[in-house]
Amino acid sequence: MTFARTLAAFTLMALLALPVPFAHAASKGQTVYVPVYSHIYSGNMGKPFDLAVTLSIRNTDPHSPITINRVDYYGSDGKLLRRHVSKPQTIAPLAATRFILKESDKTGGSGASFIVSWEAGSPISPALIETIMISTRAQQGISFTSRAQVIREK
Repeated sequence: MTFARTLAAFTLMALLALPVPFAHAASKGQTVYVPVYSHIYSGNMGKPFDLAVTLSIRNTDPHSPITINRVDYYGSDGKLLRRHVSKPQTIAPLAATRFILKESDKTGGSGASFIVSWEAGSPISPALIETIMISTRAQQGISFTSRAQVIREK
């Protein structure tokens, strides 16, 4: 085997060893669980630190709209607190919508969640659904996100 062929073989083996980018399978709809932290605990005394929460729902498909059928807010005890959607809401391709919980809203507790259901007319790129928690106190600020977990595929 010549040097050129050996080099080509090693190059091919190296390329085959590269990880394949993570891709989401197309979906006609999903029901997802999204963690919410309306407050977290800090310090030695476990003092609550209240947070404002934004639920962000993004249509990642460049060609097809999605329909949001359900945005329900549940408390730490698993009981339904609020329904945020009274009728289906359409989100255009590459568009987004949001639902906000005020920093002063302590009804859900530290283990609250959203259940979100969306659907599309044909298989598309799945929606990106996450919560963003943020707050400031004095000179300090805190922010973090939680990503949705699929609990049912349509």
